[in-house]
Parts: sequence; structure tokens; C-alpha cells
Amino acid sequence: MTHDEILAQFGPREAMEYDVVVVGGGPAGLSTAIRLKQLAAQQEKEISVVVLEKGSEPGAHILSGAIMDPRALNELLPDWQELGAPLNQPVTDDAMVFLGEKSGLRTPNAFLPACFQNHGNYIISLGAFTKWLAQQAENLGVEIFPGFPAAEVLYNENGSVRGVATGNMGVGKDGEPTENFQLGMELLGKYTVFAEGARGHLGRQLIAKFKLDAGKDPQTYGLGVKEVWEIDPKRHQPGFVLHTAGWPMDNNTYGGAFLYHMEDNKVTMGFITGLDYSNPYLSPFEEMQRWKLHPNIRWYLEGDEAKGIKPAKRIGYGARAITAGGLMSLPKTVFPGGALVGCEAGYLNVSRIKGSHAAIKTGMLCAEAAFDAVMAGRQHDELTAYPAAFEKSWLYTELNKARNFKAWFKKGLGIATVMNGVEQWLLKGHIPWTLRRNKPDHQYLKPAAECKPIVYPKPDGKLTFDRLSSVFISNTNHEEHQPAHLTLKDASVPVNVNLSKFAGPESRYCPAGVYEFVPDEANAGKERLQINAQNCVHCKTCDIKDPTQNIVWVTPEGGGGPNYVGM
Repeated sequence: MTHDEILAQFGPREAMEYDVVVVGGGPAGLSTAIRLKQLAAQQEKEISVVVLEKGSEPGAHILSGAIMDPRALNELLPDWQELGAPLNQPVTDDAMVFLGEKSGLRTPNAFLPACFQNHGNYIISLGAFTKWLAQQAENLGVEIFPGFPAAEVLYNENGSVRGVATGNMGVGKDGEPTENFQLGMELLGKYTVFAEGARGHLGRQLIAKFKLDAGKDPQTYGLGVKEVWEIDPKRHQPGFVLHTAGWPMDNNTYGGAFLYHMEDNKVTMGFITGLDYSNPYLSPFEEMQRWKLHPNIRWYLEGDEAKGIKPAKRIGYGARAITAGGLMSLPKTVFPGGALVGCEAGYLNVSRIKGSHAAIKTGMLCAEAAFDAVMAGRQHDELTAYPAAFEKSWLYTELNKARNFKAWFKKGLGIATVMNGVEQWLLKGHIPWTLRRNKPDHQYLKPAAECKPIVYPKPDGKLTFDRLSSVFISNTNHEEHQPAHLTLKDASVPVNVNLSKFAGPESRYCPAGVYEFVPDEANAGKERLQINAQNCVHCKTCDIKDPTQNIVWVTPEGGGGPNYVGM
């Protein structure tokens, strides 16, 4: 039964009206909601705000490094310390190390550009911060609906956005309603703010419909694969921040890693692979595992019985795509009836590997524009005051200084290191030139015949692991009998194109073991693509990197996906 047939049989859907509907309960969406309520309280007005969150609770799907620059939080909630914000570990030291296979060269701190200096910042769990931020929003009267993914954009007759609809519940694998069927709800707003994070399902549709990326560089992404470890106190240095570049990436592949020392003898560590890589044999997950074997990294994780040092224990795993295009890839962020904020638009500053401060700031700027519009009796028009305010903000200045950072890496690690050093350290961000990119990430993949296979070491179960055991500790779960939320435009493409031409890259770029090629029982000697949708951690890599753009990620039933703790 099609979506329209379901509506015809079971509709109409229940509708709820608000002044502002916010899609996504991450830092950007919650900051939008909080700022709207703050402004209403200051002016003794009323404004109704709802936040939809597809995770089981706010923070359940949030994954980041993360180091937070508190600048935007200071503006949103100046008394955040008194309110108990979980910013517990200040940064105490920075290190930037260039790795060879067995070597490491640390850049003297005196030569670190400002983008790699973290004095005054905090190492945090962004998931814990998001959960706390949701409590602040609810304290101000914001309604938050966890477990309710926005699955459809609703439009007025004139084409403007009038709200969203949540997904139907209780639909079987065959697409037919089951005895547990529940029709989705319509959430209607004078303005709808989209804050789904990088490569948002609805945001992608809106960018295409309104041509918001016209004249912009194609957005480029990285995949961050992250683990949390509990290490021996003798190896723990609270507040120490380590970034690495170089090995195991080759000179022409963008990638880098981090290891941050949190409180309570925990370290958060991750590897970011640029999704504009060309070799289809590359596996971002395996690169992360291989990176941990470098002597400079494994030292923190291995035990040493002679010195009384216990082996570290891995306690968390997750993965998420991040936007990396910066200012040159930033789409138009407003359209009739709505706006894009945070990583939905692509405000992350890849040179700093930071996006939470940008998410908070853009949420605030959008909220201020929306509040003024609602108070003036407007609805469903463009919030032009929002991008105008962004262009006058400190965030625009920050992103403008880093506008070439990612583009330089298409010229190789050596040139990128030198030129980013020139721009960030010598020129202090006052850059007289602009580099442009003209291809999306999926177009960079080369045929397998032109590339060398990569042989990765087998997991040892101590420092390195396989994907399924990793997904297990991400607490990922999906209702088993729902339709797969990883859809194919053409079911023949994975074998006829991806496997035959690109050696089946989806079996490697997915960090959760969702895609695998298995023997086709109906066709002896051939293979078919098996999609294990229940493993999906909602990283969006397949939606980005699939060379034919045949895979389309859609929203599963509410509450499905990972349930991250401490990420």
C-alpha cells in the first residue's frame, strides 16, 4: 500500500498547530527553541514551540568529538555553569602530530595556528550536553516529542512550507498496515526550522526543491568513526587534546584523527575520513582500527604488567557524517515558510573540527528572526533577517577565515599543510584568494580496476574490532518488522554497477555492516546485495557516497537507531 493509499484509507491525520515547529532535537534545534522562549519571556509575549526528535530521547543520536567552544553558549545561557551544564573538563594542552607508519612528529605549540588552539574550550560528551539542553528548553515551556521523526514536508498551495508530518507507525515489511498501525501526525507552524544535522533527510529535499545550493560549491562530507575508552589512570592526562594527520591516509586522501582526554579516566577517540576519497577499496571503519595500532596511539590503550598498567576497555562506539564544505558550500538558508540551521545547512568549521558552537549560534539567529516575524503577524514567508544577521556575526567572520581549508586537501596533504599554515598562521585568516570545488563526493570514486586493493589487519578483539561487535555497543535497534529505511531507486544497480565497476564500495564505506554482498541462491555463481537495516547507526554515509546515488536514506519508525551513552 502506498503512502497516498494509506492516507486515503486512514486519513485525515491529526493536526497540531504551533507558531514555530523545530525538526531535530540537537544543539541547533534546541537553541532555536530556547531563544524563542527567552525572547517571549523578555517581551511578555506568548509563542508556542515544538521540537520533534527522531531518537528515543534528546541526545540518543548525537555523536561528536567533541570539544566545545563556549562562546555561543555564553550568549544563549550565560549562567550555564550554575544551571549544571556538563562542561566538566577544560582543555589543558594541545598537540598536533604528523604520523608516519611508525613515527610521529609533533608541531611545536608556538607554531600551532589559532584553529588548533583550544585554550578556554571544554572536552565534552555532546550527547550529555544535548540532554541537558533539552531540560533547559522544557523548563522554558518548549514541547519536545522524542521518538517522533519528521518524515514528510507539508506545503501550502502557494508552495511555501506549512509544517511536517511524522511517520506512520506499525507498517509491516510488505508496506501494509498491521494491527498496531498508527497514522502520523501533522505539525503545522507559521515557520518550520529544520535542524536534522548533516545530510538531513528533509533538508536534502528542501535544498533540491528550492534550489538553495544554486551557485554554491557542492557540499563535501567526512565520516567520523568514534570510540570511547576507559584507560589506566597512569596514562590519563585530563584535558589533553591530540590531533593527528598523515598515516594511515595516503598523501591524496583527506583524513585525520583525534584523541581527547575527558574526565573520569575516559578518552574519546575518532578518525575522520573525507568522503571525497577515490579508492573504492578504502574502508573508513578499518582506517580507524588501523590508526589505533600506531605506537603513539596504542600506548594509551595497551596494558603493561611490569609497570602495573591495566589494559584499556572500549565502552562506546558510533559513527556520523559531518559537513566539511564550510562557507563556500553553505546553501541559502531560508525559503518560504522555513529555514535551515546548524549542520543541516553546513555551518561546521572543519578547520577547528567544531560545529556545536555554530549550531547554537545559528539557532539563536534564526529564532530572533522568527520571533520578530511572528510578533509582526507574518507567516510562511522568508526569514531574510536570519541570513542577514549571520553575515554580520562573529560566526561568519570565523568561517570566512577557514573558507579554503578543505579545498586545499584536493592538492595533497603536503600542499594543504603548507597553504593552510600560511592562511591561518601567517595571514591570520585575512585571505585574498578563494578556492572552489565543482564535484560532489560520490563523483570522486574511481573504478576498482584503476585502484589498488587495501589489505587491512584482522581485528584482535583487544585494540581493534569488527563492525558487528562495534554496533552492539552503540545500542542500535530498529523495529524488526518495519519496511527498510534504506531504499534503492533501482534494485539492479548494486550488482550491475556498484559491484561490477566499483567492487561493491557500500560493503566498505558503511561503518555498521549494513550492506554486504552474499551468494544469490536464485542465480548460481552470482551475488546479491543484502541490506541489514537493523544495524544502521544513521550516519548517512550511504546517502552521500553511493556512486550512482541509488541509495536513499528515509526515516525509520521513531526511536529506532542508536542509543548512545556518553558520546
